[in-house]
Amino acid sequence: MTRARYTQVSLDSTSYYHCICRCVRRAFLCGKDHYSGQDYEHRRQWVVDRLSVLAEVFAIDLCAYAVMSNHYHLVVSINQQKALSWSDKEVAERWMQLFSGTLIVKRWLNGETGEAESLKAEEIVSQWRERLYDLGWFMKCLNEYLARKANEEDCCKGRFWESRYKCQALLDEKAVLQCMAYVDLNPVRADMAATPEQSDYTSIQQRTLTAQGKPEQAKKPRLLALVDAETINSMDEDTICRFRLMDYLELVDSTGIAIRDDKRGAISEKAAGVLDRLGIDERTWLVHMRPKPRRQPIALGALEKLKEYAAMTGRKWVSGQSLVGW
Repeated sequence: MTRARYTQVSLDSTSYYHCICRCVRRAFLCGKDHYSGQDYEHRRQWVVDRLSVLAEVFAIDLCAYAVMSNHYHLVVSINQQKALSWSDKEVAERWMQLFSGTLIVKRWLNGETGEAESLKAEEIVSQWRERLYDLGWFMKCLNEYLARKANEEDCCKGRFWESRYKCQALLDEKAVLQCMAYVDLNPVRADMAATPEQSDYTSIQQRTLTAQGKPEQAKKPRLLALVDAETINSMDEDTICRFRLMDYLELVDSTGIAIRDDKRGAISEKAAGVLDRLGIDERTWLVHMRPKPRRQPIALGALEKLKEYAAMTGRKWVSGQSLVGW
């Protein structure tokens, strides 16, 4: 039975989630449609630009992304504490960057309301605060914007997305690392790029350009940072788990070579060292990086984490336990 997306999000279990959304009507989100000959490459920038806006408004941080020809992948981190720390005024100002807002809240911001009206305005702002760390609202603001813009360009009406977005909980650091690498390697697996750094409109290309001292050439969504050698033992809320940027770049690059059909199927010694430190089996890692069936498990992580997640979300079990390799 299909479940509402909010039942798949348990902030008590994890703040990290992998989201996937696909186009409908044989249309292309980006790239060239071989049936019509129409080139939609410019739409990649629409996705990146919208993500840039939403990342600055919501208390939801981007960890990884990849914009493909007819779908996109996101790995996000929901920062509830950040949203709860904002003042009511900041919440209202953030929300009204995307929506017009209500008249009573606008009057309240200008100090033009009485006691009763102020209470009502604060109640509305409290609802907006909850939405600013709600994954469903984040995806709605992304998908609805893109659908309207694409339909306007195509001079048509109707559905643009195949279905509701797919959501996968990432229950531990290893699952986050695996999923980020899987997302960043999408263009390599699809033969759209020879190497990760050549994969346009991906977080791996953005991180590589930033590491090369070329941030002006990188696309603009604000990414949650990977830690460096100095901060690996003193993480803050603006970093992802406990793996270094250069280690991650090496691991993704080596994995991208290993999963190609014309290569020997093994990663480099340095990348293998990264996996050893994290307690991940190399063979299991490479299996995870290869193309997956369309139906993916709703959560990834260690077996105990999967059991906890099932209990938190009202399930007796979750699929994918056979995929646990660590």
